[in-house]
Amino acid sequence: MKPVATLAAAGIVGVVLAKFVWMLVLPIVGILTGVLALVFKVALIAFLVWLGYKILNKMTERPSEG
Repeated sequence: MKPVATLAAAGIVGVVLAKFVWMLVLPIVGILTGVLALVFKVALIAFLVWLGYKILNKMTERPSEG
C-alpha cells in the first residue's frame, strides 16, 4: 500500500505545483498576447496605408510620353 500512497502524494504535489506555476506564468502570457496583438494591428495599419498609397499612385499615373 505504501507505493500507492507515495504515488498519490507525488501526483497531488505535482498538480499543486503546476497550478502555482501557471498562476505565475498566466500574467506573462496575457502581456505577450497583448503585445503581439498590438504589433499585428500596427503592421496591418502600415500595410493598409502603403496599399492605399500604391493604389493612389496607380490611379493618378500620367501616361508616359513616347
